[in-house]
Amino acid sequence: MTPAWGSGSASSGPLSAAADEALVRRAIEVAGAAPRTGDVPIGAVVVDPEGRELAVACNAREALGDPTAHAELLALRAAAAVRGEWRLEGCTLAVTVEPCTMCAGAIGLARVARVVFGAWEPKTGAAGSLWDVLRDRRQSHRPEVVGGVLEQECAALLVSFFAGFR
Repeated sequence: MTPAWGSGSASSGPLSAAADEALVRRAIEVAGAAPRTGDVPIGAVVVDPEGRELAVACNAREALGDPTAHAELLALRAAAAVRGEWRLEGCTLAVTVEPCTMCAGAIGLARVARVVFGAWEPKTGAAGSLWDVLRDRRQSHRPEVVGGVLEQECAALLVSFFAGFR
């Protein structure tokens, strides 16, 4: 049985803060697989409007030799495969780090309803830090964005990973 992270759809209003935290905790758990491959520990999870988990992924750029193998893109691809369509309307994507511009573009194109993330990324973030691609009024689709959920824990994953290079 897949965990239910919350009830209701994005159209019926935002999920609770506790449900958002549970989603980000799940993304943190998924991110734990990344360091074994040498990839930056970023995890993502996609849930459907009822809160059922559709897909999870962690960064796999090193593992796959693919510059586009970000956790968000891999999770979106897997969720679309599960649903049998590219439109992920009503779905929520939770990720440990603020999405970059590439991922933000894919999130919009997939019609994801909500994005919940942990750590802000001031160097590449596209959900409010450096840019705000997800909420840009010129976009035809703008998901709800909730940032800074379990920010300290998510940032600690990155600090720990990069400390190994110093």
